[in-house]
Amino acid sequence: MVTLTPFLTVSYEAKISFLLLSILEFAVGILVNAFIVLVNFWDMVKGHPLNNCDIVLLCLSVTRLFLQGLLLLDAIQLICFQQMKDPLSHSYQAILTFWMIANQVSLCFATCLSLLYCSKIARFCHTFLLHLASWVSRRFRRVLLVALLLSCVCAALCLWDFFNGSHLTVVSVLPTNSTEFNLEIAKLHFFYSFVFCNVGSIPSSLAFLVSSGVLLVSLGCHMRAMKSRARDSRDPSLEAHIKAIIFLVSFLCFYVLSFCAALVSMPLLGLWHNKGGVMLCIGMMAACPSGHAIILISGNAKLRRAVDTVLFWFQSSQKVRRCHRMPPRTLISHKTGSSQIHL
Repeated sequence: MVTLTPFLTVSYEAKISFLLLSILEFAVGILVNAFIVLVNFWDMVKGHPLNNCDIVLLCLSVTRLFLQGLLLLDAIQLICFQQMKDPLSHSYQAILTFWMIANQVSLCFATCLSLLYCSKIARFCHTFLLHLASWVSRRFRRVLLVALLLSCVCAALCLWDFFNGSHLTVVSVLPTNSTEFNLEIAKLHFFYSFVFCNVGSIPSSLAFLVSSGVLLVSLGCHMRAMKSRARDSRDPSLEAHIKAIIFLVSFLCFYVLSFCAALVSMPLLGLWHNKGGVMLCIGMMAACPSGHAIILISGNAKLRRAVDTVLFWFQSSQKVRRCHRMPPRTLISHKTGSSQIHL
């Protein structure tokens, strides 16, 4: 006799709160990532060439726009269509599979950003490392293109595995009458697909960790050199090291958080049938792309100038609107007062 796991439902108020939170996270994520895209796109329209860092940030933000949209679809699917008695619907698996692919592509772009920072900022003593950093700096766009091609290959393999597994699951359901057995097979295959899709991110993860570690070692060597030379604390190289490490460490924290949340959400949904826990995991996953984009904007000089320009334009438009809303007598009194001052 097979004992079924009792499924845990959530209240209507919790569903509405989660939906509002998902919409808010989606709006913030779209706002900050679309801002990065529009700033760089506007530079291209004006004929200003984009440097390598701007190109990587542009690609990373476009990928995160897809991530935010997929997570909003995931939240809507979970609230409106996902039944706990049917924990692994085909649409939910498809959304999570596309999220894994987009998350893997964002990791590739973050790895390229880490390699760029390492080649531009880190100081090397070994001749081989100096030549390697110089090659990455001169051929960076080719490195970015190769990373994009590898991401496309991994995405194609993940999609092939997902659709092939879905076909096999449907075929296996037809000749048998054991629905519970087929559901268990679907759960195991989807977990295998999750592991298979993330195997392709191992080279990118290793390259990201190695380049970030080299930056940390370079920072330590630079700080020891500063102490021996008694240099000023406001050193451009030191500030560049710190900013790059903040960008990379924050991305690593957000990536690990979203990956763990996605990994935990599968047994919560497939084994324990806990919809509230899955909602919490999706909320954590949705906060990660927007959180790292905010850190990038706050630490990038070009994006900060764009933010200041937008805020100045907004304040100026607010002043103009207040002037238009003032009564005519007030405007006349202001004009006469100013003319008397000039006289």
